[in-house]
Amino acid sequence: MTENPSSEPHSPSMRYARQIRFAPIGSQGQQAISARSAVIVGMGALGSIIAQHLVRAGIGRLRIIDRDIVEWSNLQRQVLYMEEDAAQMLPKAEAAAIRLHAANSLPVIEPIVTDLVPHHAEELLTSTDLIIDGTDNFSTRYLLNEISVKYDIPWIYGGAVGGSGMTMTILPGETPCFRCLFPSPPAGGTTDTCETAGVISPIIDIIGSLQAAEALKWLSGNRQAMNPALLQADVWNNRWLQVRMDQSRRADCPVCARREYEWIGDHNVHAPAAAALCGRNTIQITPDKPMQISLETLANRLAPAGHITVNRFLLRIQLAQSELSLVVFPDGRALVQGTDQAHEAKRLYTQLLGQ
Repeated sequence: MTENPSSEPHSPSMRYARQIRFAPIGSQGQQAISARSAVIVGMGALGSIIAQHLVRAGIGRLRIIDRDIVEWSNLQRQVLYMEEDAAQMLPKAEAAAIRLHAANSLPVIEPIVTDLVPHHAEELLTSTDLIIDGTDNFSTRYLLNEISVKYDIPWIYGGAVGGSGMTMTILPGETPCFRCLFPSPPAGGTTDTCETAGVISPIIDIIGSLQAAEALKWLSGNRQAMNPALLQADVWNNRWLQVRMDQSRRADCPVCARREYEWIGDHNVHAPAAAALCGRNTIQITPDKPMQISLETLANRLAPAGHITVNRFLLRIQLAQSELSLVVFPDGRALVQGTDQAHEAKRLYTQLLGQ
């Protein structure tokens, strides 16, 4: 007796059977999902939730971009990662790709370990059907917004801190863009961050799932079902708010009205050499230009300075008689752990790498 291959447990028709039975998706929508692509920028708490949903739903190709490594403090809310990932100091993008592939080997998953900055943003973000925000900072979101408007690619904004969060789908030419809603970055110290206010995992699940639902609508061809409103949720104080944005497009918006792309074009002002990472006692140092560092050679040179751990993705040195440590990537980017002072981080970076 010859078996029907489509009835095999690993076949798409079996794997996605319940999703296909959902009328708005159906077989045609499933085929569309499997033929399309998305980029998630930031594979922390939100990115982990979104990526799981999309990969399990059968997206065709998923590019995941993240600059960071898995640490023990991530495990409370970043659901893709395990203790062994933190113990091995794996880059989040690489660790996520392993976990996602284990859940579904059919999608093409492309992990990229880098900080998204203007000089390569267009290269990394324009060959996709959808951009999804998993970041924790306004600078990157302004960059995503300009790429979205310039290349007519929708993107899904999301953010969460404490017990509250918000999300909005931005469709170029239809909805207000991110710059319409937030004309300029908030002044330092005026808004809560996960570093100052913390964050609980339930709000991450909710906002990330809402972003994933919007993504599935777009990828499956259900554009009419997408939510044009800004949705806010506070799970601790039991508050939900949906704000319609129909009248919020600004006629003087520098991005969607005047088509001025200052965040894409400015490779210096908006790409600081030192930046604090949210929720961490860590400063990221980015060199003026990408470098090509041999981690093995660097390990030999730095050996007298402290305890060194190295893998194929990065090198970490715990300085002798110090609470400071330095994580170095092959492109010269580094994470200085144990300080929130940019000047101290820059000093250590220069001292050890000579840059």
